[in-house]
Amino acid sequence: MYPMRNQNRSCTDANQIRSFLEQARTGFLGLSASDVPYVIPLNYVWLNNAIYFHGAEEGRKINYIAQNPQACFTVSENYGTITNPVPADTDTAYMSVIIEGALLPVTDINEATEAMQVMLDKYVPGYYDRPLGRVHLERYVSSLGSKTAIYKLPADSLSAKEQAAPLERMFYAGKTVHHDRA
Repeated sequence: MYPMRNQNRSCTDANQIRSFLEQARTGFLGLSASDVPYVIPLNYVWLNNAIYFHGAEEGRKINYIAQNPQACFTVSENYGTITNPVPADTDTAYMSVIIEGALLPVTDINEATEAMQVMLDKYVPGYYDRPLGRVHLERYVSSLGSKTAIYKLPADSLSAKEQAAPLERMFYAGKTVHHDRA
């Protein structure tokens, strides 16, 4: 793990990090095989100190994972632009988390069902009137003829950064430098 250069933006509050990872909607999975990088946006869940995601059990992502399971997963939210009369001090309010580790296929049907249930609860809360059944995961085949593969990325390392959003300094349409100088 590389040390964070801008330590004053480091976030070490485990509850804040957990809450952020549970609520953010999209993460980016970084893979590399044969010296060719590949980054893909994914829906995901944070569960048991690991990122879980799913997809077709064949394709470029699966080929890359088979060649090199080492991965990086980044989640970031931009909360807006922080204004400052000094142009070089204009900044962005954000939070980001980077997780690194080795991807593992989830082969235990109970673990897979739990991860997929948490994903359904995150992305479509209250939509289904009963929990996901194991049989659904065991039998499901996509319209393209592929079964679903579920992977987890245990957090071998995790780093988080943030820049708070001071409400009085946030940019909004129509705001000019004169508002900050008043």
